[in-house]
Amino acid sequence: MEKPGDFERCSVFETKMLLGSSDDGGLSGKEATKRLREYGRNELEEKSPPSVAERMLSQLMDPLIYVLLAAGGISVFLGERGDAVIIAAVVLLNATVGVIQEGKAQKALESLKKLTTRKALVRRDGKLLEMDAAELVPGDRVLLNAGQQVPADLRLIRSENMKVQEASLTGESVPVEKDAQYVASTGTPLGDRKNMAYMSTFVTAGRGEGIVTDTGMQTEIGRIAKMIHETPEEITPLQKRLGELGTFLSILAVGLCTILFLAAVWQKRDVGEMFLTAISLAVAAVPEGLPAVVTIVLALSVSRMAKVHTIVRRLPSVETLGAVNVVCSDKTGTLTKNQMTVRNLDGDREWLLRTFLLCNDARWGKHGIIGDPTEAAFLLYADKNARNGEKQSEQIRDAWKRIAERPFDSERKCMTTVHQNGMRTVSFTKGAPDIILENCTSYRDEMGVHPMGVSKRTWYMRWAEKMSASGGRVLGAAVKEGKDLSEKGMTFLGMAVLEDPVRPEVSGTVEEFRHAGVTTVMITGDHKDTALATARTLKIADSPSQCMTGSELDCLGDGELADKILEIRVFARVSPDHKVRIVRALKKNGGIVAMTGDGVNDAPSLKAADVGIAMGMSGTDVAKQAADIVLTDDNFATIREAVREGREIYANIKKTVIFLLSSNFGEIMTMFFAILFSFPAPLKASHILWINLITDSLPALALGTDVCDGRELMKEKPRKQGESLFAHGGGVCTLFYGFLIALISLTAFLIVPAKLLVSSGRQLTPAAVADVLQSPKLLACCQTYAFTVLGLSQLFHAIGMRDVEKSVFRMDHGGNPLMIAAVFIGFALQLMVTEQPALVAAFQTVRLNAGEWKTLLVLAAMPLFAHEMFIFLTHIFNPSKTAE
Repeated sequence: MEKPGDFERCSVFETKMLLGSSDDGGLSGKEATKRLREYGRNELEEKSPPSVAERMLSQLMDPLIYVLLAAGGISVFLGERGDAVIIAAVVLLNATVGVIQEGKAQKALESLKKLTTRKALVRRDGKLLEMDAAELVPGDRVLLNAGQQVPADLRLIRSENMKVQEASLTGESVPVEKDAQYVASTGTPLGDRKNMAYMSTFVTAGRGEGIVTDTGMQTEIGRIAKMIHETPEEITPLQKRLGELGTFLSILAVGLCTILFLAAVWQKRDVGEMFLTAISLAVAAVPEGLPAVVTIVLALSVSRMAKVHTIVRRLPSVETLGAVNVVCSDKTGTLTKNQMTVRNLDGDREWLLRTFLLCNDARWGKHGIIGDPTEAAFLLYADKNARNGEKQSEQIRDAWKRIAERPFDSERKCMTTVHQNGMRTVSFTKGAPDIILENCTSYRDEMGVHPMGVSKRTWYMRWAEKMSASGGRVLGAAVKEGKDLSEKGMTFLGMAVLEDPVRPEVSGTVEEFRHAGVTTVMITGDHKDTALATARTLKIADSPSQCMTGSELDCLGDGELADKILEIRVFARVSPDHKVRIVRALKKNGGIVAMTGDGVNDAPSLKAADVGIAMGMSGTDVAKQAADIVLTDDNFATIREAVREGREIYANIKKTVIFLLSSNFGEIMTMFFAILFSFPAPLKASHILWINLITDSLPALALGTDVCDGRELMKEKPRKQGESLFAHGGGVCTLFYGFLIALISLTAFLIVPAKLLVSSGRQLTPAAVADVLQSPKLLACCQTYAFTVLGLSQLFHAIGMRDVEKSVFRMDHGGNPLMIAAVFIGFALQLMVTEQPALVAAFQTVRLNAGEWKTLLVLAAMPLFAHEMFIFLTHIFNPSKTAE
């Protein structure tokens, strides 16, 4: 059997014919078995999650890691096994932390499977059977009742007062009224297909029967599962920057080795010796501790994020939050409470409330209200101030017994019930205000009952239109004495306005985002008027021109959408694939996009966004597993705190990168200039590794966890897409401190030769210095000086890097105890390298006396002195910049 699809555009008769299901007794068992073989089980396909080994391998797919692995391989080749072990330990630590923290196993499809019911009531062989939903096939007839989950995609052939909650699939907050006789037109959005019921949605009222049109991966929820698989894993801005940095350092290392090889040939030096020196220089070019430090900083930030009710599932997304300039938010359940609430009763309040409680099928159950959310809102409204457990709704229903009813249907757009109170019988009607007003000949107010004139009817209609335009759902109410279900000649009581209220914290968050340069965009399955009204309340949009529907979006190509998207603030009546298109168009325009959501329909766009943010309390498992970050309190304002944390983390990582690279640049320049002037290497490879992994890494970690002023950071605009880590003076800072560290390290290296040459009356030339340094003992002493100054200078440099615009005497050092510990530990470790016999032998250093330490400490403190001079000069020429 070949299915044509688009059954929403087929009549009931056509559907039966096309699916071979004209027999009211359902499919035969033989035919069902045949179709099961053809279409497969009604289940979602599983994709095996990556193994631990695969996840570990994914952590190594980074250019900076490639450089480290290459350096480790060369170290093994040269017999420097100690260096190779250290590098391997760094790489392994980096990968392990990433695997543990991220836990990248994709459980989205497992969660999707949990959403599907396992039982279905089916007609087969003329019998009514309860069977495993996985055995359903296209053409099966399925019966649905209130409270049941839809087991497959169905074309309804019968519906009685049937409503289906589709919020998790479409994002629409109000249950959708279903009508089996409805026939959709081409391009009808998913949320408007009244004759269809989709897998994973819930029947909230009424009953119906449908023919299975699609099963398994061919269903709408199956399409979403497929989209999740097909959406590529996006790398974050930080990963891009670090990748570019790794590539640059790789090129730099190769370039330096080439230059030194050419220099060796030109200087007629020993090529083998120069090759070893070139390798040392290449090692100096690579900040071995950077990958581990960045990973650990991100991992430590997870606990900070948890304090602001944010669970981080993917480490790099923490930093990406700080770069976000667009927040795309689902409306229902994210910006609003996803709980229909009575906003206002306009009219005779006593009779209005009585009508809405009696003409109502919702009821209290053991775990809350069962029934349609709109009807449930009236029970909550009536019982919110209940005393001693006595509910007003139950008292009114006990007093007025229902004796007859006329259910709601889409043609009449109203519902009527008849109730008896003692000897009095009254019919109560609720429904669309225009329909009810048309059938009322009188109205009731606090003064009594009056004839309904044209002007009064017009006034009521205008009021209803005004309330609808403001985003409210308006229901009218009327009564009539006697057991009359005709719904004619009634007395109008007034109207109720219901709404899905916005969360109280959202408005302030949207405003703060605006000041922080972050645009809020609403994406919802709700109708355009409802969405725009909510957007106006939150000041997300103020004009219909800023709103686009899914149908309008379908008329635009990707290029046209990208050109127009910056003008749009509200997208209404959209489907899951629309959301993905919107996210991609925003990213094409330079947006770094955070997408929030809680439903199944949000999962593909959560994965497509730079940062996917799911609601932890109301969100589906699918949304949580597709997201990078989960909010445990479902509070939109928490996103603001998370963005602030993200900006702080990026600021800290940037400081860390500049600190490490300026230190490494200092090492490079120290080695390069020494070799250029034909001096022996001032540093051994083991010295460089020690500084990069030990002396540098602890202060770098302290910088990465520093405390920033988040309030000031939220006043700044988000950094631009593609912005370098060295923007806003970062490159100048790196080069300046790199040259300064090289200068003082070379000075330390040349102190002893200079003294010897001056004292002996010899001319101070590079050749003379090189000649003096031929002595192994003297060379070891000079290398110890350079090694010590280089290591200690970076500790002083780290203190100043906490805030390049503030004097060290005005910093709150108690706010970063890790920095204090890192400096003291760094000094202690550097002292051990020159004083502890085993380490002296391992690093081939010499012991230093008090006078030597004094001289070297003065040289090492130069970066901090330069920092203070910079602050002083800035204060002189631009006092406003350093004013607190």
